[in-house]
Amino acid sequence: MSGACTSYVSAEQEVVRGFSCPRPGGEAAAVFCCGFRDHKYCCDDPHSFFPYEHSYMWWLSIGALVGLSVAAMVLLTFIVTACVLCYLFISSKPHTKLDLGLSLQTA
Repeated sequence: MSGACTSYVSAEQEVVRGFSCPRPGGEAAAVFCCGFRDHKYCCDDPHSFFPYEHSYMWWLSIGALVGLSVAAMVLLTFIVTACVLCYLFISSKPHTKLDLGLSLQTA
């Protein structure tokens, strides 16, 4: 990461000229060029990938956790239902003696 962002084509297909960091009127601590091929910006953390506040990312994490929790509950319900049905199927069969086929005793 350096303090010079090269020119790039934005997501709206507009050419954005290169610039150096920190930008005039921007934060003095933002000395690194961060971002992606179609969106570059100055930041103070060379490992930063998103120009959003951390609270925005927390909402994504909470949404993912809720979704995974619902999926886990559905899977658990399916497994418990399958086990109960298997148990009921096995326990409802009549308990008869197994037929071993022909007798091997001589007459």
